[in-house]
Amino acid sequence: MIKVLIVDDIPETRDHLTKLLGLEREIDVAGTAGSGEEAIQVAMDLRPDVIVMDINMPGMDGVAAAEIISQRLPTSPIIMMSVHGEAEQLKRAISAGAREFLVKPFSGDEFSESIRRVYEREVSRRVQLAGEIAQTPAPTKLSDEGDHQVIAVFSPKGGAGRTTIATNLAVAIHRETGARVCLVDANLQFGDIGVLLNLNPKNQSIIDAVERGEPDGEVVDSVVIDHSTGIRVLLAPPAPEGADLVTPAYLRKIVEHLRATHDFVIVDLPAGLTDHTLGVMDLADTIVVLTALEITTIKNVRLFLEVADQLEYNRAKVRLVVNRADTAQGIRIADVEASVRRPIDATIVSDGRLSVLAVNRGVPFVVSHPESVLTRDVMSLAKLLAGETAAAQDKPNKRGLFARR
Repeated sequence: MIKVLIVDDIPETRDHLTKLLGLEREIDVAGTAGSGEEAIQVAMDLRPDVIVMDINMPGMDGVAAAEIISQRLPTSPIIMMSVHGEAEQLKRAISAGAREFLVKPFSGDEFSESIRRVYEREVSRRVQLAGEIAQTPAPTKLSDEGDHQVIAVFSPKGGAGRTTIATNLAVAIHRETGARVCLVDANLQFGDIGVLLNLNPKNQSIIDAVERGEPDGEVVDSVVIDHSTGIRVLLAPPAPEGADLVTPAYLRKIVEHLRATHDFVIVDLPAGLTDHTLGVMDLADTIVVLTALEITTIKNVRLFLEVADQLEYNRAKVRLVVNRADTAQGIRIADVEASVRRPIDATIVSDGRLSVLAVNRGVPFVVSHPESVLTRDVMSLAKLLAGETAAAQDKPNKRGLFARR
């Protein structure tokens, strides 16, 4: 039986929806609630399989209630409903964690099919994660010399697939080595790692660390999330204005603390050379620079490499990776190497359909599609990075560049 909780402030609507499901043998209306506040309490008590909630209610509306329930009961998917079907309503519902959106009035068949569909997707997601994590091959033991590395993932141009690669790379390194891996979303204004891993930054993020003072070990550990893939995650602030509260020095201290307690710290950096970005790059053992077979991206990568030379980064510290490597675009790997005057260290195949599917499901493709060519390429990159010895990278900083202090 699929246990359903119906939430609507109008008693007649609750009764009507209950009757619509009365003839469904595999669906049971386990409870109802008349407000957002009551919905939270009843949901925690019943732990339903699916929650159907109206978006417009007096007091705490459906959006606010859905955000709280999604944080506390992530395995109880929510269907939001409303008499309005505008894009803004849909956007609010999805941002609150709703899995589907129904516009009133709807038929009994539409209602029951929506509940089944959401429930089956949730069950499939849980089985998929549990089964594939259990089938992870025995990890290769790390050598002491390879421990405690910071790997910064960067592209000087947006849209290069940086966050997707950083997220899947973190999971791939953990699956390959069994190492303790932490993934940090340093795109402080518009971080997307929470979306890719089906985590809500409103529940726990770097902002919570800022509010608790200096980032000592206890503070840092309290804001890092243990994810079902086996990695640990530090999310960016839930709103862009939160970025102003995280100073470059604070971010650097966070990464330093995480390095001390993890074998690998993967940091997803935003495009652009800011004090935050350069601070992490100085600290990093390896900088994975993503490029694409696209002329403006290649140009920006070449400019970044010139900056890296000015910063006196050891050339072995910078690893060039071509993402979406599809020569049908008219540019070859050899053309990129000639332009940037450096060898390409790795390539990742172009598979937009699988990448988008993984993002929309909130499940990394290295978990959902372990046999795909895309996963194979990311696993190869993970082996390359995990197998490298952490060399001393403590070159003196050039303080004049970009007015760093």
